[in-house]
Amino acid sequence: MNDLNNCPNCDALFVRTKFRDVCDACYKQEEKEYEKVYQYIRKRENRTATLVQVVENTGVDEDLVVKFIKTGKLRTSQFPNLGIKCDKCGTTIKEGRLCVNCQNALKSQLGQFEKEEARRKEIEERGKKGAYYTHLDD
Repeated sequence: MNDLNNCPNCDALFVRTKFRDVCDACYKQEEKEYEKVYQYIRKRENRTATLVQVVENTGVDEDLVVKFIKTGKLRTSQFPNLGIKCDKCGTTIKEGRLCVNCQNALKSQLGQFEKEEARRKEIEERGKKGAYYTHLDD
């Protein structure tokens, strides 16, 4: 499933794979940036740094650090204050895309939707059973 794409960073043409979403040159640059971030948070005094502190002290773009976390290159279990924002409300979370509150709200909404759909189908079926059709020849 390899596709020919333009690099989102530099617009160079490259073959996109399951593991790389940027061209080779940008990938090498990302690896350098990752190494900078990892060397920073690896130090004992920086292990409790937040995402904002990491960005400020390394000069690495916040989106790139978030990408490292989302892809699993940086494990939030090893760095307790490092996290990403919930896609819905912006709360800091350790993994996934939504915080627990947003997940519960979404599950509740889905449950409500399923109940409404089941009720709608039941009413529809009831309406079909109560109808009588006759064929009159003229």
